[in-house]
Amino acid sequence: MIVLAESEWRARAAAHRARLDELVGPYLERRAAGSSHPVIDFLFTYYGHKPAQLRRWHPGFGVVLAGAREYDGGRGYHRIEVTEARGVEEGATGEWTLAYTADPAYLARRRDTIAFIADLLRATASRPAQLSCFGLHEWAMVYKTDEVRHQQVPLRLGGTGTDAVVESMSLRCTHFDAFRFFTPDAVGRNAEPLARADQVAREQPGCLHANMDLYKWGFKLTPLISSDLLLDYFEFACAARELDMRASPYDLTAYGYEPVRIETPAGRAEYVRHQSDIAQQARVLRARLLTTCQDLLTLAPDAP
Repeated sequence: MIVLAESEWRARAAAHRARLDELVGPYLERRAAGSSHPVIDFLFTYYGHKPAQLRRWHPGFGVVLAGAREYDGGRGYHRIEVTEARGVEEGATGEWTLAYTADPAYLARRRDTIAFIADLLRATASRPAQLSCFGLHEWAMVYKTDEVRHQQVPLRLGGTGTDAVVESMSLRCTHFDAFRFFTPDAVGRNAEPLARADQVAREQPGCLHANMDLYKWGFKLTPLISSDLLLDYFEFACAARELDMRASPYDLTAYGYEPVRIETPAGRAEYVRHQSDIAQQARVLRARLLTTCQDLLTLAPDAP
């Protein structure tokens, strides 16, 4: 185990909070004012991870935080005693201090979850990227219905125009958590029916939402992975979400987002370029998370 002195880990925690505040400061200001944002709010409402949870810094499994009394009772933590060297020049060998670290018993309880995430990441990475969906999942969610998900934002092409775009192309969604929001009329138009049980067998590395979900899987491993790594996934999810909504049927120009007009050949080509860039970034991030899962599984004791 690595023991971090109180001054060292508090400095790292402060840097983490500053980095996060740059990302979510506008969101918190809007929330305090009672307003919402159709693009960014998704990262907190759909995934369900609150800014306060993200602000709390975690060093990851195997790192001990000396003097970290605010972690007492924290989910996944336990208290230990460590020796910190003090006054060596005066002949003292050290003194005992309270410290906190991720609990091996908690790691054992999370073994099945870690194994599932590792299997999903490994299976997804093993497949070729499919780049022909053109972001139509968002269009399929409003196909032939008046119940749009973002009531405060108009559809760029109106209801009839939106339906016509869906009918002009094939739906090739491979991500169940997008597919499950399709309208009843859109479900049968997808190339294949999707089910939760088939998730590991279907996900592929070109999917924008599968890549965005790296943030979800990272959060599920908290506090067993470092918060610095988790923020990398959060930043990446922000970028993927922006493309997701720029290519959607919604008119977001009032929020500063220029549309990717996937209803045109030029717009589809633009979408594929951005989608490919995101897939390349996700390849690296997915490999890092898979390595982390494999390391945790190696360290995990048998569940009690």
